[in-house]
Amino acid sequence: MTTQDQRAAGTTGRPVATAIAVSKSFGATRALIDVGIDVAPGEAHALVGRNGAGKSTLVSLLTGLARPEAGRILFDGEPAPSVSDRAAWQARVACVYQKSTIIPTLSVAENLFLNRQADGLRRISWKALRSRAADLLAEYEIDVDPAAAAATLAVDQRQVLEIARALSFGAKFIILDEPTAQLDGAKIAGLFDRLRRLQESGVAFLFISHHLAEVYEVCQTVTVYRDARHILTAPVAGLDKDALIEAMTGEDRSERAQYAVDTYSPPADTVPALEIRDLTLPGAYSAFSVSVGRGEIVGLAGAGGSGVVALGETVAGLHRPSAGAVAVAGKSVRTGSVPDALHAGLGFVPEDRHAQGVVPMRPIAENITLTAMDRLGRHGFFTGDSLRRAGSALMTRLDVKAEGPDQPVGALSGGNQQKVVMGRALANSPKALVLIRPTAGVDVKSKESLLGTVRQAADEGCGALLVSDELDDLRIAHRVVVMFRGEVVGEFPSGWSDAELIAAVEGLSDVEGLSGPTPAAPAEDQTIANERPGHE
Repeated sequence: MTTQDQRAAGTTGRPVATAIAVSKSFGATRALIDVGIDVAPGEAHALVGRNGAGKSTLVSLLTGLARPEAGRILFDGEPAPSVSDRAAWQARVACVYQKSTIIPTLSVAENLFLNRQADGLRRISWKALRSRAADLLAEYEIDVDPAAAAATLAVDQRQVLEIARALSFGAKFIILDEPTAQLDGAKIAGLFDRLRRLQESGVAFLFISHHLAEVYEVCQTVTVYRDARHILTAPVAGLDKDALIEAMTGEDRSERAQYAVDTYSPPADTVPALEIRDLTLPGAYSAFSVSVGRGEIVGLAGAGGSGVVALGETVAGLHRPSAGAVAVAGKSVRTGSVPDALHAGLGFVPEDRHAQGVVPMRPIAENITLTAMDRLGRHGFFTGDSLRRAGSALMTRLDVKAEGPDQPVGALSGGNQQKVVMGRALANSPKALVLIRPTAGVDVKSKESLLGTVRQAADEGCGALLVSDELDDLRIAHRVVVMFRGEVVGEFPSGWSDAELIAAVEGLSDVEGLSGPTPAAPAEDQTIANERPGHE
């Protein structure tokens, strides 16, 4: 039976998962209000909405982590099991979260059969466990050594491993939470191919993503939540993208921010906001040079393995290069030193807000002002009031939705957490910014707000190096530099087409023919010419 046949059967048969008139509150917060959803067998069903729309709450109800206050959850037309019967839930549904639940210190086989290693025997037979794992991996065409440590797996391999683990329980309904957030183009395509093959066998997916292009590529149906309410369910094929965005935001497209990029004109003061000269990190990239002017946004695009993320982290001081130099507003920066980069006037938004961006149990005010603590008091001391005032001002500037500056940042939605990370980068009035995938995993409205903040910082004279593979992010750049396998392969002025930029990022075309010759490196600047790794 084809995927199309499976979906056709699902429209007249019983949905694999159903929520009917479901409501859920947390204290005074109405997280879901009378919402519903039906997922058919063999269907990829997208669930989209702004951060705070209620998507995560629905996932908690569909996976048995919480129970609804009103309404019903059904699987194959039957009532959901009690929340205490975890085995019954595992046999019906599984969720592959954006943050992996794979235990890196265990082997692939141990992760696949976690808490089921003995298969009913008194003692674990490691040989039998690896054999069972090999059979399961072969069934789903996963080319991974069962004895390998999970820590050695790539992100996409860990995701597929989690899917295989869910299927091993007998579940035919899998929730994917931002599954492509940390994948490049080739791995995304591979994941989508695997999802389509699983759909052929009747497996259904609830696909949660902020990337609307992926919804159109891989899903058959889309449901939109907004402000805890159900707004729309429709076939993807007949739904205009503008109509989908309007359903998500509640705003007409003409009212949403547009990012028309003017041609960059260097100010009379020609000292660059950020200058990178011949930066080299073995195994990642080599001899990278770029000059970012005051008020200029330079995009840096590349797929996984291109070196763009490692380069951005090197500029911020997280890696010490083997060669090259960095200067901020004409001041040399000791490479490999985060404090030196900060003191020179560099603001930084890391790739992973969970691991690198926030201290979840600490207050928003403390998180958002971490880079400016020395400015909030005298002689190294500051008061709680000064911290809250500075934090509140930044929260207002970034439009952070929260109860107040004392709320733990971990209680915020993903988009608001990312705004806190952006605010921290701006707290010290930086002269240059390095932003690594600053809108990853956030909703449409938060993305517009974050990109608008970058534009505002540039308008105020700050230079920005924007590292991203998101086309919407890169559209605000005055030019985009593309890297492939550690080398610069081209540069595109504003106005580039999606096709030419994607082709360059994926290494699929003659970039010189698309974008013209790569611009020459900026003239040697004595300020950074003598700065090399190890120079104090």
